[in-house]
Amino acid sequence: QHFPFFGFEGPSEWHKSYPIAQGNRQSPIDIVPAKAVYDPNLKPLNISYESCTSLNISNNGHSVMVEFEDADDKTAISGGPFENPFRLKQFHFHWGTKPSQGSEHTVDGKPFPSELHLVHWNARKYATFGEAAAAPDGLAVIGVFLEIGNEHANMNRLTDAFYMVKFKGTKAQFRSFNPKCLLPLSLDYWTYPGSLTTPPLNESVTWIVLKEPIRISEKQLEKFRTLLFTSEEDQRIQMVNNFRPPQPLRGRVVRASFKA
Repeated sequence: QHFPFFGFEGPSEWHKSYPIAQGNRQSPIDIVPAKAVYDPNLKPLNISYESCTSLNISNNGHSVMVEFEDADDKTAISGGPFENPFRLKQFHFHWGTKPSQGSEHTVDGKPFPSELHLVHWNARKYATFGEAAAAPDGLAVIGVFLEIGNEHANMNRLTDAFYMVKFKGTKAQFRSFNPKCLLPLSLDYWTYPGSLTTPPLNESVTWIVLKEPIRISEKQLEKFRTLLFTSEEDQRIQMVNNFRPPQPLRGRVVRASFKA
């Protein structure tokens, strides 16, 4: 069974309420490195998360999310394929029941156990996050694959807070967490034009998928599976498999910032 959110309907039903689900730039996709085009004009990704302003951690019924203060460009990304800086708004994760699935993007058809999404918006061009989320160049999302390995020291502060947001609709203060500690050493990336991967599925996202995964322990991944899709008063449904499967490429080109 796929993830029971948005009226307990899985991704295969979304097109009924959100026709864009069958659009031409839907995400995620399967990235085939051999078919990605090296683009020497792509700049290195510049991630400035120095003055980090995390506010809270929450369970929104389909993932666990950390939100940021986004009143200025201090916590932003630039470079890469972008003209303007994009401000960090939130990050969240997708994961599976078992390590053989969980990520949204796949590489050569292979899923990872989990995927981290850092969501940014184009505040130079748009007045609000909502306005940006409706525009074709409004959002930039960095995708980071997680694989199983050694414990990730910086992930503990996050997973240790999960007990406070076990149920859908819960939120807790979560200050001064800098997500830079969740990024891999290499910022080599693939980029393509895509969409949000949950309803409303707007085709407003420039995707930046990092080539190098980060590692977390099986025990840390288990903590994600203690979260629930449901509110305290509902029958409990474990939050797992909250990923959308890869969508058709429909003629899009995936560009690489590095030579294969």
